[in-house]
Amino acid sequence: MHSGVEQAAFKIVPLRAAFVERARTLGRDDQLQPVEHRIALGGEPCRDVLRRALPGEKLLLASYCPFEGAGQYREYGPVFILAHGSGAAVDPACMPASGEHGYFKSDFVLRAYGDGERIVDAVITAPDAAGAHLRALFGRAEIRFVLARFAAYGCYGCRFERA
Repeated sequence: MHSGVEQAAFKIVPLRAAFVERARTLGRDDQLQPVEHRIALGGEPCRDVLRRALPGEKLLLASYCPFEGAGQYREYGPVFILAHGSGAAVDPACMPASGEHGYFKSDFVLRAYGDGERIVDAVITAPDAAGAHLRALFGRAEIRFVLARFAAYGCYGCRFERA
């Protein structure tokens, strides 16, 4: 769902297809440990479709790593994905919906990374200010990608790259 923000400076990168496929078909996450099967209470952030889960949906809880190389900033964290997929694809040009029931319900963190996948900058932002913060970050040549993190738990939200 579009947030009304012009976003030509960046795009959303979906979860790696190989991760989603392995989690759903083999039941293994990025650390090759078994995924957990859950029934949604409602409101869990589904990283594969960038929306909140509906009560009763079947989910997988799995460890995911949004980094490509080794390094001191490389980390793994828990993510929810739909157990069977929905056929919905992430719109790379569209900021996830915000608001009470949106993917980003409230403030979240944008961590900007440069060469060697090292943190260059970070900002706490509100959903309605995120587009401007992303455009400013991607206006800097040293920024390679930005990870969105949920503020309370610090969990991975999504990855942004230059459009």
